[in-house]
Amino acid sequence: MDKTVKNSVETTDSETVGAVVARDYRAAEVLEKYGIDFCCGGNVPLEAACREKGVDPQAVRRELEQAAERPLDRSQNYDAWELPFLADYIVNTHHAYLRESIPTITAYSQKIAEVHGANHPEVIEIAAIFRKVGGELMLHLQKEEEELFPAVKRLAELRKQGAGSEAQEIAKLKEILADLSHEHDDVGAAVHEIRRLANNYTVPGDVCNTFMVTYQKLKDFEDDLHKHVHLENNILFPKAAK
Repeated sequence: MDKTVKNSVETTDSETVGAVVARDYRAAEVLEKYGIDFCCGGNVPLEAACREKGVDPQAVRRELEQAAERPLDRSQNYDAWELPFLADYIVNTHHAYLRESIPTITAYSQKIAEVHGANHPEVIEIAAIFRKVGGELMLHLQKEEEELFPAVKRLAELRKQGAGSEAQEIAKLKEILADLSHEHDDVGAAVHEIRRLANNYTVPGDVCNTFMVTYQKLKDFEDDLHKHVHLENNILFPKAAK
């Protein structure tokens, strides 16, 4: 069976970067190349995001069109997934990764802060920011798994049955979505600050292997978070809000 699909990445001046990637995940690689934030900053129109980064919007559009020519694995066609399935995917993939990686990165960042903080004071600040972010994310995951995702699944089942939803439950869901969106913004800002302090994860020449491993883990953490937040901010949350 053919596991690829064709899709078109035709953008307009007003279309947001989040919508571009939600429609076709192949666009993510192009936007990441130019440092354009499509997850926490996904509400920005493509042209404005390009201007902010000092790149030609027309050139980016051409690259997006070229990316759309490549086959898209159906497993990446996230916008076509049912919300309950997408919620389970997020838990089993991204939540599982965070629960495994946060304690490790917290310990590693604290260790290099203690060993290299005198010569590289930025790692002290990085360790403090990540420790705070890690704690906040664990509470965030719990809120999604215990409140948001069960509510999404209940409403999806009611819709499938053709039944109406209680106004109180819909209002509660929208309140949860607003809180989680704000939390995404806070985490995104913190991760961007870590990248800035780490000079885009450039490893100094006078440090140990643990320092290098820590920076690689921080970069992997940011990469995973981009996809995780994109799936929620640009696909799951908007569809749940409807």
